[in-house]
Amino acid sequence: MTEIAEQRNSSSSLRKALRLLSVISENPAVPEGLALTELAKISGINKSTVLRLVSPLIDENLIDRDRVSGKFRLGFGSLRLGQSYLDSLDLRSAANEELRALMRETANTVHLVILSGHDVVYVDKVEDEATVRMASRVGATMPAYCTAVGKAIMAYSSEEVVSSILSVPLRAITPKTITDPAALRLELAAVRRRGYSIDDRENEPEVRCVAAPIFNHDDVVVAALSVSSLTSRMTPAKVREVGPMAAVVGLRISAKLGSRRAAALTK
Repeated sequence: MTEIAEQRNSSSSLRKALRLLSVISENPAVPEGLALTELAKISGINKSTVLRLVSPLIDENLIDRDRVSGKFRLGFGSLRLGQSYLDSLDLRSAANEELRALMRETANTVHLVILSGHDVVYVDKVEDEATVRMASRVGATMPAYCTAVGKAIMAYSSEEVVSSILSVPLRAITPKTITDPAALRLELAAVRRRGYSIDDRENEPEVRCVAAPIFNHDDVVVAALSVSSLTSRMTPAKVREVGPMAAVVGLRISAKLGSRRAAALTK
């Protein structure tokens, strides 16, 4: 094969790979994803070629393939690819001032996350450098079921989303992780009653977090914020103090996104 032919072949493969990314991101079936047959049909690319092209995209976490359903969806690597755009994202812009105020008020690390498949993805972090520093980082992912932010989002998500997350075995990350789907559903109901969620050493042995949901203009949950610290600082009493504060901040950010739920602040 000549050099020109090789370049044309590479260019064609790249265009097809980008086409697959585009189809997955634009299809209304996201976040559940697309089956191989669906992806091949919509993209116009045969199944064997789809499998060949998605392999390096999966390696780079641009595409994720569900281990149970086999469906393809965008991976968390897409966040890193769009990091420069992320800075101007409405969600982050709307949340930034409120997150910083909450960090100053609680003197603890505050996170902003979104849901991607069965995981949460950290899209912002505001840290008080005078206190204990958390190991979390923007772009990192954690399982939704064992994090306060994940439970805050799950509590207000559709049954389809919740059932999908609970359809796979819930691995015990720590001895405190809730691994029984029925018990987790009861916890989600408690989140809705309180207005905030709690991660009591369920994801990290010595860390407690409280989190609250964030809603968009359609009153659909789109994100969550959390306040995190070591258990020595985030005592049960502190959780009861910080939880309602986080819930109010979540509503304030939601109001900036056009949510009507924020009317609760004036009642």
